[in-house]
Amino acid sequence: MMKPMKQLLLAGALTLAGTVAPLQLMAQNPQVGDYGYLFCHMSDRGEWTAYALSRDGLHYQDVIGGDSIFSPSEHARIEGGTRDAYICRTHDAKGYLMVTTDMCVHKSKVWDNYGMDLYRSSDLIHWESVTFDFRKGPSIFCDPESPDIYRDWSTINRVWAPQIFWDPAYQWPDGKKGGYFIYYSLWNRAEEAYDRMYYSYADESFTRLTKPRLLFDWGYATIDADINYLATDGLYHMMIKKEGGKPGLFTSTAPALTGPWSKPVDDDYINFEGKKKCEGVSAFQLAGDDTWRIGYIEYSSRPKHYRICRADKNMRNFSDPVDIQGVNGPQHGSFLRLTKKEYKRLEKWGKQQEAKKK
Repeated sequence: MMKPMKQLLLAGALTLAGTVAPLQLMAQNPQVGDYGYLFCHMSDRGEWTAYALSRDGLHYQDVIGGDSIFSPSEHARIEGGTRDAYICRTHDAKGYLMVTTDMCVHKSKVWDNYGMDLYRSSDLIHWESVTFDFRKGPSIFCDPESPDIYRDWSTINRVWAPQIFWDPAYQWPDGKKGGYFIYYSLWNRAEEAYDRMYYSYADESFTRLTKPRLLFDWGYATIDADINYLATDGLYHMMIKKEGGKPGLFTSTAPALTGPWSKPVDDDYINFEGKKKCEGVSAFQLAGDDTWRIGYIEYSSRPKHYRICRADKNMRNFSDPVDIQGVNGPQHGSFLRLTKKEYKRLEKWGKQQEAKKK
């Protein structure tokens, strides 16, 4: 068995495709573990965050029956709902991070919201969090002197689907290197015509956030971006939902996290669902496999379908869509590879929580 320290070093030095990348390109969330997979997702039964475990990445078993892994009202301090969970490891692979959309449509009755929640954990079970209410404007950010993207922050009406990507090249004003690139969509209805993709940086404590900066604007609404670095072509690949032009789930590429991001490729996209509506894309790789699996929610059918399809090692040529198995109410979420120790810990915790409910 590989010793833990050697495993961590390799995790930091290898890209998902399994080849050594130059240091300047190693902006990537570390992948550790080949025993199983965690699907961390919003539950379609309610606006909370749920877990499901799998040994093969396709067939899952709910943890605590798909109920919430923590109190949504405790962590989502604006609206009390935690949607669109994205989970990853800290850059040193010693802990875990999560971001969620702070939103509860059940209470508000509208598809608007005002902020996001940032979480940190040492065991995937106990989570600490901070909430950022964007309506409060410059005071919530750690760089209040930076330019503002809006004249009036109080009219923000959407802060949707944040995700995380470790960027070792980012430099803070004090000269410190490294930050968590958090990308998400914003819409301030009073000042812009549609949802656009923005980004901020969070520090290592995952409690401080820089002001948003525009990531790109293709001239129509875009949401639910998912970014991965591919060693096969040395580019960052983003899968994203287009709500203008030809709607659907498409791929864009860029030489750096902050762009420039190419226009989406119109002839190679997820087209299995016809005119049915899809979103919440999340790409991951199975251990020992250089091809990709792409998860997404097809939400216009009743019942809804959470689907996983295949793509080649270049995240192209999408094929073979199947429904995820064993998950009660799967919705927008993300995937994390697990070690045997992590898998067994979550399995044991889930059984303990189930016993408490009886």
